Amino acid sequence: MQSFFVQAQEKGDINELKQEILSIRADVENITLNLEKSKSKFQKGIFVATLGYTVTIVGGLMLGRENDELGQGLLVAGGVTGGIGTYMLVDAFKYLGRVRRNTKEKPI
Repeated sequence: MQSFFVQAQEKGDINELKQEILSIRADVENITLNLEKSKSKFQKGIFVATLGYTVTIVGGLMLGRENDELGQGLLVAGGVTGGIGTYMLVDAFKYLGRVRRNTKEKPI
C-alpha cells in the first residue's frame, strides 16, 4: 500500500515539474518576443532622432546667411523630428518591463 502512495507522489511531482517547465518556456518565449519588439522600435527611434537632429544642425549652420528663413524652418522641423525620435526611443523600453505575472507565485 505504501508503494502506491510513493508512486502517486512521484507522478504528481513529475506532472508539477512538467507544468513548471512549460511555464518557464512560455516566459522565455514572451521575453524573446518583447525583446524583438523593443529592438525594432529602438532602431526606428534612433534613425528618426538622428535624422531630426542632423536637420537641426544643418538649419543652425544656415542661420545668418542668405538662406536664413530656410535655416529657421529646418531648425524647427529638425527639432520636432528629433523630439519624436527621442520619444520613440523611450517608448521602446516599455516592452522590456512586460512580464507575464503569475497570481500564485511560489517562493523558491
